[in-house]
Amino acid sequence: MNAAPRQDAYDIVVIGAGPAGMAAATMAARSGLSTLVIDENHRPGGQIWRAIGASPVTQRNLLGDDYWSGETMLHEVQASGAEILSSATVWSLDKSLELGVSVGGTATFITGRRVIIATGALERPFPISGWTLPGVMTAGAAQTMLKSSGLLPNGQVLLGGQGPLLWLLAAQILRSGGVISRILDTNDRTNWRAALPHALSFLGSAYFTKGLRLMREVKARVPVVSGVTDLIASGDQQLRSVSYTVAGQRQSVAADVLLLHQGVVPNVNLAMAAGVEHRWDETQLCWVPVLTANGDTSVDGIAIAGDGGGINGALAAIALGKIAGRAAVEAISAEAAAPLPPMAQLQAECGRAMRGRSFLDRLFRPSPKFRIPTGDTIVCRCEEVTAAEILEAINIGATGPNQLKAYRRTGMGPCQGRMCGLTVTELMGKTRDKSPSEIGYFRIRAPVKPITLAELAALPKDENAIKAVERG
Repeated sequence: MNAAPRQDAYDIVVIGAGPAGMAAATMAARSGLSTLVIDENHRPGGQIWRAIGASPVTQRNLLGDDYWSGETMLHEVQASGAEILSSATVWSLDKSLELGVSVGGTATFITGRRVIIATGALERPFPISGWTLPGVMTAGAAQTMLKSSGLLPNGQVLLGGQGPLLWLLAAQILRSGGVISRILDTNDRTNWRAALPHALSFLGSAYFTKGLRLMREVKARVPVVSGVTDLIASGDQQLRSVSYTVAGQRQSVAADVLLLHQGVVPNVNLAMAAGVEHRWDETQLCWVPVLTANGDTSVDGIAIAGDGGGINGALAAIALGKIAGRAAVEAISAEAAAPLPPMAQLQAECGRAMRGRSFLDRLFRPSPKFRIPTGDTIVCRCEEVTAAEILEAINIGATGPNQLKAYRRTGMGPCQGRMCGLTVTELMGKTRDKSPSEIGYFRIRAPVKPITLAELAALPKDENAIKAVERG
């Protein structure tokens, strides 16, 4: 792993070193092509395998077999010959396949003949009243702290929401010696009707036995409140209590920590900034890129692999990374240094890994109540814009997310809409009685991640640097 790119141009550049990115890079590098992997974290692994190979949690049963399976992929990418650039941020990508990269306080430009975006997923926004209070955080953030530093939440700990990650985190906290006061399950019971037609596929998947085992493990030690239809976090400068509604009755419980989760969605900002075509997925309730079977996008030379192209899980991400890597090699070189596995074999592997996803997508579809906030609930955390202020802007002329920027600055903070974009689209759609596709999304432009003026000013004084500043 190095502190700066060793060269200005590569055959293949992979953005993201999670399951998909490592699989794609390994495939490309083994073929003999110059391959660069860029990742924001200190080590490869992504969220699923965060800190793999360096986690202070050494008892393998605490995080589970799925986490430790990442060691194999880590060893493979390290041995493949791929160049790995860690603690680096890609803040620009355009249709000419030029990337703006910042590492160690220095910004530079590199190019790739092919670019594979493997930026994975983000947790879906969970905009409830009080979700910005200290003591309220996402389940993914708590899991990151556990994997990277061995830290556990203290005091009266509550988990609220739904989805596989919520149950996995609960099991990992309990195995590691943590205590959970209760789980507030927000899953809509009516989802079962939509999920049942897909149950047969789910029963034949690996998800069934794993999920059943996790839920039994957690329910044996933690009270679970099902059918929660409302959540409010309360406190004065610090979380003190959580109130919720179940079966029409309002209840309240003391809390020091509330971990929220209602699924994950593709991290689309970089791909959108590059001009990749996206569409609204009504099943997963998010924007997804329009992809070919090989992961190619509408922009020539850019492919997307893994959960950034639609949520399918770690095993599918590995297979999709291999597919994208193989396709990139074929597009560049007629002869590879090592034999490439047949594409049909990789597609079959991917199909097996995706088995059961249709059931999960429908079963854990988050309720509108927890996606579309009202009143003084904050929507845009960066600019502290509430749902009521967004509705006011709509009433005086804002027709879509980009017009809303002029009224309320939503999506213009450091996260560039990653934490509020979906909420804004759905909130505006509901208010204006239009579909998310009709409302659209924020127009994402470089820099898609924060970069200092000093870094921009230090860029080479050539046309490329000028263009990057103009695009931003």
